[in-house]
Amino acid sequence: MSFWELFTETLPGYYDAIFATIQITLLGIVIGVIIGLIFAFMKVSKYKILIFIADLYINIIRGTPLVVQIFVLYFGLVQFIDLGRFLSGGIALGVHNGAYIAEIFRGSIQSVDRGQSEAARSLGMNYTLSMRRIVLPQALRRAIPPLGNQFIIALKDSSLVAFIGFQELFNRAQRIQSSTGMAMESYVIVGIYYLVLVLILTFIVNRVERYLARSERGVKHE
Repeated sequence: MSFWELFTETLPGYYDAIFATIQITLLGIVIGVIIGLIFAFMKVSKYKILIFIADLYINIIRGTPLVVQIFVLYFGLVQFIDLGRFLSGGIALGVHNGAYIAEIFRGSIQSVDRGQSEAARSLGMNYTLSMRRIVLPQALRRAIPPLGNQFIIALKDSSLVAFIGFQELFNRAQRIQSSTGMAMESYVIVGIYYLVLVLILTFIVNRVERYLARSERGVKHE
């Protein structure tokens, strides 16, 4: 069987795997953004205990391999509640991405001129209101480029949930390789699918960046 024959014959079987990859990546991103925001606020707080907890979480997650975290979470949760491979894998991806997204948000928040917060306070806004209306909108704009990079990494990292049996793209490639014996061809094909998904996601992120840049220029001109 030639490479092209393998590609065309296995294409229908990849549809479900592509959809599963997108689903688990989105779940990991949503959970990661929520966790990242929470721990970013903890990092920029004035309470040392919150900063310590945030640093501990970030250092542990960034200091251990994602595949180990997936195994620990999946096999640890299954002892108490069986969430299934999809939820367990998505939560593991979210916890992993959350550590990196927390640092992205923290850097973006701290990059906003402190004088703007002080000006908001002088107008009678409390910390929460000034953060929501003044700081966060600017911080989120600045966070888009590094967030886009992290989302792309999350998409590629989703391949690791194949090791707990979740049937996404890489898992499908492993099964095709096992049934056909065409190892190199199978993994080149799945690499093409990942590349296409990454290019689509990159296009979306670039469009969002351009839209925000135009809107920000419009606000400044006003």
